[in-house]
Amino acid sequence: MKIGENATWMARDLNVVWHPCTQMKDHEGLPVIPIRRGQGIWLEDFEGNRYLDAISSWWVNLFGHANPRISNALKAQLDELEHVLLAGFSHAPAIELAEQLTRLAPPGLTRCFYADNGSSAVEVALKMSFHFWRNQGQVQKTRFVTLSNSYHGETLGALAVGDVELYKTTYKPLLMAAMVVASPDCYARAPDVSCAQHSALMFEQMAQTLAEHHREICAVIVEPLVQCAGGMRMYDPAYLTLLRDACNRYGVHLIADEIAVGFGRTGTLFACEQAQITPDFLCLSKGLTGGYLTLSAVLTTPTVYDAFYADYAAQRAFLHSHSYTGNPLACRAALASLAIFDSDDTLEKNKVLSAHLARALAPLQENPYVSEVRQIGMIAAIELVQTRVPRTPFPKQQRRGLQVYQFALQHGVLLRPLGDVIYFMPPYVITPKEIDFMVEIALRGIEHATNS
Repeated sequence: MKIGENATWMARDLNVVWHPCTQMKDHEGLPVIPIRRGQGIWLEDFEGNRYLDAISSWWVNLFGHANPRISNALKAQLDELEHVLLAGFSHAPAIELAEQLTRLAPPGLTRCFYADNGSSAVEVALKMSFHFWRNQGQVQKTRFVTLSNSYHGETLGALAVGDVELYKTTYKPLLMAAMVVASPDCYARAPDVSCAQHSALMFEQMAQTLAEHHREICAVIVEPLVQCAGGMRMYDPAYLTLLRDACNRYGVHLIADEIAVGFGRTGTLFACEQAQITPDFLCLSKGLTGGYLTLSAVLTTPTVYDAFYADYAAQRAFLHSHSYTGNPLACRAALASLAIFDSDDTLEKNKVLSAHLARALAPLQENPYVSEVRQIGMIAAIELVQTRVPRTPFPKQQRRGLQVYQFALQHGVLLRPLGDVIYFMPPYVITPKEIDFMVEIALRGIEHATNS
């Protein structure tokens, strides 16, 4: 490796690449980091600098970069079959993965529909719910209910049922109108109210919406337990229990978007397990392949499946497809990732890591610029504020979170704050010592950003 290689790759990048969720002009002063290789929780650039991947490369990596077990499974699959269409054809990895997912998912989810990515999975669930009611003769059911501050992706249907204004304001003329109900976000609870009490109290608005409008509603879509892109805001499983009961009572589907929170992030394999509920649609992606390849799946019930099962003349088939649907390589990576959960007792080991992370974060509870430290499983977040009482955010234009990001990069940690929310969602192969390092750098970054 030569000194200056990073600069060479950065210049080439900026000549041709348009980066996602990025104001490209920022890169006049904020360098793009070209990554040469990854190993475990570490990324390495072209000059040998290393960065601890504290956010699992946008929440996708579960068992570390270049994991030998997943890599070897992919190498073997490459020599057998790289891809075949899934319309009229099938292959072992797609069948085996569907068998595994329907076995592991909440009871009653017996059918697996593949797509390419998280947004596509949400599109599938929305269309499938709408089409189900149409097949049932209930053509008046055309609307969806979502929570405030929710995020479900950036394709048009997924964007329409999200509520993070940063992403959707510009495109509102293109979007269908969803019903927005107040989030059960426990950050907003009163000091003497528990998270469970607050979440139950906030359900009253959802209950009223369903009571008044259920005849026109296809489905309610939620991110179970954590609104990730909305600032890692968290709520209690009690809300999901109440929501499942209400959806049953009013004949409305429940879509659980576990794209970010599935596969152990919240402490259970699926977040819905903590409320002991089964949604009508379970959307999965991100960690599904362990961070290797793009793949998503929508799991659903026999009732939904049967509504589309008919003679050709009935014209009731669900017509939705992607060229790489159920790609064998992606399915094989997913199978290898699921095998690691079994062989390594991952969920139990994560309990130890989660407890260590909580202890490491405890000192931040007293920081005058931190209004809340919150955690569920292997997701933790620190909310920065200008003042704690009353809670006063920093002016957005000051970009304090960005200052933390820059400081952390200079000291070997990849953080990517959501505004002024510093969060951690590391791969499960992180060690307690690496957790301590990650949190220490974040703490120093917060001190740097809040004292400037």
